[in-house]
Amino acid sequence: MSTPRLLNKVCLITGAAQGIGLATALKFAAEGALVLVCDLQQAGVDAAVEQCRQLGASAEGYVMDVTQRSMVNEVVASVKAKFGRIDVLVNNAGITADARLQKMTQEQFDRVIDVNLRGVFHCSQAVADTMVAQGSGVILNASSVVGMYGNFGQTNYAATKFGLVGFTKTWSRELGPKGVRVNAVAPGFIATPMVAAMPQPVLQSLIDKVHMRRIGKPEEIANVYAFLASDEASYINGEVIEVSGGISL
Repeated sequence: MSTPRLLNKVCLITGAAQGIGLATALKFAAEGALVLVCDLQQAGVDAAVEQCRQLGASAEGYVMDVTQRSMVNEVVASVKAKFGRIDVLVNNAGITADARLQKMTQEQFDRVIDVNLRGVFHCSQAVADTMVAQGSGVILNASSVVGMYGNFGQTNYAATKFGLVGFTKTWSRELGPKGVRVNAVAPGFIATPMVAAMPQPVLQSLIDKVHMRRIGKPEEIANVYAFLASDEASYINGEVIEVSGGISL
């Protein structure tokens, strides 16, 4: 029997109570990680932690708003004090607030920027010193095909997801020499609550653009995160891996 690929790695995942974040937490748990579930609501955090533990993993939960730097700092300090290290950060937390350019409110724009871009900055900066001191670590950012190619009605979301590509390329240069790898995953349209909220005709039009003729499963993104977090990906740094069923072809 092969050794789990994330055995005993301390892995912090934001937005881990549902969707891709939850699938990632469960995949990491199955791969032997010590999973740290972070999300906004206590009930969701507790449920995710319990599911991880049912897989035999060690798991802890934290209520954390990535836009609140003080909360992020407190969680990271608590994790470091309890476990002594942080091996992997998955910056999964993200939101949408869609509208066409001419209709988008400043509040819609600011809120998405705050969560999807500033929140990733907060979390990554909070763990960077620990990872550099260890001489090892992995930061994984959740970009999107929308960030690569744009999407109608998603000025704010596309800007943040393209911004995460910039984060990834920059941090891989800064942290790579210190032993810390930084990569991003750019999912296509995945069966999450966020996508389920789309009108059916819109969703069908997206499916028609995917050469595999289906939207993806959260587990299919989680599998890529698990690979990138593992030592199997030890020479992958600064990359953005599209996982979209070929929608951009």
